[in-house]
Amino acid sequence: MRRAYVMINAEVGAEGRVLEEVRGVSEVKEAHGIHGAYDIIVRVEAETIQGINDIIRFKIRSIDKVRSTLTLVCT
Repeated sequence: MRRAYVMINAEVGAEGRVLEEVRGVSEVKEAHGIHGAYDIIVRVEAETIQGINDIIRFKIRSIDKVRSTLTLVCT
């Protein structure tokens, strides 16, 4: 099982809604609102790195009001 942490920037005022939508993604194991350079931190798990890439590209980044992401893949 591969694991990654994804930091998300959301549009101002949409952080709560984005957080709730991210929590609805089945591969998301944890999601928290944070303060600082990013608005949300998420832990995702998949069988492969390509699976993690697909989760981020097609499920997280496609959420309306997500401005950007930064992914930290665990080794």
